[in-house]
Amino acid sequence: MKSIYDLILQRKTQGKKSLAVLIDPDKIEKLAELLATAKLTPPHFFFIGGSLLAKNTIEKCIDLIRNATNVPIVIFPGNEMQVNSNADALLLLSVISGRNADLLIGKQVAAAGLVQASGLEIISTGYILIESGQATAVSYISNTQPIPRTNSMIAAMTALAGEQLGLKVIYLEAGSGAQLTVPIAVIEAVQNTITIPIFVGGGIKTTEEVIERCNAGADVIVVGNILEHHPNMLQEFSMTINAIN
Repeated sequence: MKSIYDLILQRKTQGKKSLAVLIDPDKIEKLAELLATAKLTPPHFFFIGGSLLAKNTIEKCIDLIRNATNVPIVIFPGNEMQVNSNADALLLLSVISGRNADLLIGKQVAAAGLVQASGLEIISTGYILIESGQATAVSYISNTQPIPRTNSMIAAMTALAGEQLGLKVIYLEAGSGAQLTVPIAVIEAVQNTITIPIFVGGGIKTTEEVIERCNAGADVIVVGNILEHHPNMLQEFSMTINAIN
């Protein structure tokens, strides 16, 4: 069986774009409706996680997705407490856009034994926070400043440093519910600089934004907040990605 990362790489090599749906375990009120849509027009991946975790619902969330679909489930952890062995893989995040040592390596050290014991496939991920027009939960919780959205060179060099350090993926993030999503110029600059897969998420609300970011070089589009309010939009996003491919 192919690993999740091998699948991501294969799709990138083939020039195919992927759609990941980000589920916040604290906000699963409309998950059943979303999963009903996913049966008809499935995304390529489900990401699970959030900046905060006020409820002990991550395992329930994974079970609901597992019972409803065959879509791979990837943990997108806000902290070490969100590691769960019932998923398929884990994005091992390092916030390389900031200078908070705790999120560059500290949390990873604290969670290393737990992550190893989970048996999850580990996908080391360089997480780059981009200014989105307003403060987000991610910037507040991570205690880091986002990269200015007008400075593509800083974003590109940060991504390049991540690739040189051996990270497998670069995740360009505007933040959940961001006012503005990652600019096209930033995605293009990063795509022209690195060879590893690029994930883009945060504030994506329309199919036009999906198309523009795919054309700019995103390999995986991550949507989440908009589907919490309008789960049926998954069909539009899935059909858009399929049309691009």
